[in-house]
This record gives sequence, structure tokens and C-alpha cells, in this order.
Amino acid sequence: MDEILRLEHIQKYYGNQGNITKAINDISFSVHTGEFVGIMGASGSGKTTMLNCISTIDTVSAGHIFLDGTDVTELKEKELARFRRENLGFVFQDFNLLDTLTIYENIALALTINNVPAAQIDGKVHKIAETLGITDILEKYPYQVSGGQKQRCACARAIINQPKLILADEPTGALDSHSSQMLLDTMQSINEQLGVTILMVTHDAFSASYASRILFLRDGTVFTEIIKGADSRTSFFEKILDILTMLGGGQIDVR
Repeated sequence: MDEILRLEHIQKYYGNQGNITKAINDISFSVHTGEFVGIMGASGSGKTTMLNCISTIDTVSAGHIFLDGTDVTELKEKELARFRRENLGFVFQDFNLLDTLTIYENIALALTINNVPAAQIDGKVHKIAETLGITDILEKYPYQVSGGQKQRCACARAIINQPKLILADEPTGALDSHSSQMLLDTMQSINEQLGVTILMVTHDAFSASYASRILFLRDGTVFTEIIKGADSRTSFFEKILDILTMLGGGQIDVR
């Protein structure tokens, strides 16, 4: 498999001289095209900071980040904004939908920003909506649909421009267990059927069990990783719990 993302000796500091916090401490790893990688760790381990370093680049204190062979840490501000828009898709815990736009318009906005011709937008929106099972809510507004439907809309918006990498930050954090499972099934489906590469930060072992590989962070470094391989999701889930227990963040709520 081709390497889509590579982090080399990433460091991130907060504060100033005399009061410096090292949130990320020399992290290096790679993600290959078509992988579904989970990032886990206790609160304060650096997992969200690391995702922010990948998504906003300019916040990196030291090190290099390569996306599809391009060293994005070397890009100028305008180049970086364009590069992110064309190559990254985002799924957030709080959806980040615009309440004044319909579901259709929220998805279409991602195409408009990328200067997709108007004649192509309708077909693209309906195609991705059909894939994610939200065709029947396209004319509704975010406040008229469920949390799970909002998050599937966010997924549609994230993947409609066919980005190289999807960054998901606690995507099930605002959902109930049923909606969470539906969303995770959707994410697994777009990963396996559409070949979408996903990097997902989560604190939840159930969500992480959908990934094919998991990196565990502790104190800003990669503590260990596990690979699903031929394991069933149930077996993988148990391995995740074992590592979390070792890290002091074990969960006992098995759903």
C-alpha cells in the first residue's frame, strides 16, 4: 500500500520560557492509503493536539508532516489553505453544520468552495447522499434531523471532494449508542467500499474497534499500537480494553 501520511519527529509546545508544556513529544508514524487508523489515549495524552497538528500544520513546533509525498510543513499560508481544502476532509464531534442551510446546501457548500462547476453539484450531492442513506432529508435543516443524520451529513460533506485523508475527532461523542453504531458502520463502509483513508481520534473502545489499526498515546508519545488483522471486532475490542487498562483508562461499559 502507498503511504498517504507520514509524521516525522513531531513536537508541540505550549507556553513560554519558564512555563513550557510539551503536549507532543517526538511522535513519528505513517498511515497508508485505505487504512482506518484509530488514535486513543487518556485525557491529556496528546491525541487531539496531534490531530490539530496534522490539520492546521502551522501549530507544529518541530518536525515534518508529509501528505501524499508533500511536506506540508514547508508550505506558505495561502498554499497550505488550498492544500488542506483539496486534500483533507473533516468530521467533528459537534457536526459543524450551518443551521441556516439545508442538508443539501451544507453538502453542496463543500463543492462550491472548491470551485466545482454548478452543473456537476446536484449529481454529486445526490450520489453521496444515496451512499450514506440521507437522500430523504436533503431538503431539511439541521435542527429538523437527528444527531446521527447530522453526522452522516458531515461525513458526506467530508468525502464529497474525494480528499486524500479524512480526519475524525471524536465523531460519536455527541451521539447515542444506536446512532454511534450507525455512524461507525457508515465510516467502515466508506473505508472498505470507497477506499477512503480515515484517521480517527476517540476515547471510546467500541468506536475504536471499527478501525484496522490503533495507536495509543501516553504523555505525548506513541506508547504502543495494535493491528486488527484477522481478529473479529469482538476480539479486537477486548485487546483495546486490555491496553486502556494498562494505560489507566480502562472502560467497563461493553456495548
